[in-house]
Amino acid sequence: MPKMKTHKGTAKRFSRTGSGKLRRGRSGRGHLKLAKGKNSYRRLKGDTDVAKADAPRIDKLLGGK
Repeated sequence: MPKMKTHKGTAKRFSRTGSGKLRRGRSGRGHLKLAKGKNSYRRLKGDTDVAKADAPRIDKLLGGK
């Protein structure tokens, strides 16, 4: 059976930590920045963990077991 290919769109959006958890960037940072205000924009800063329900699907797209 051939190897499963990594879904490149998923690979650009998600990363894996050293312990194996999946990380994602926060949504809402792309455009319309002036309408949001600095406090809400600061809150969207940084990465966060992927939801537990979504992790198996994303793991499969990234070529996990």
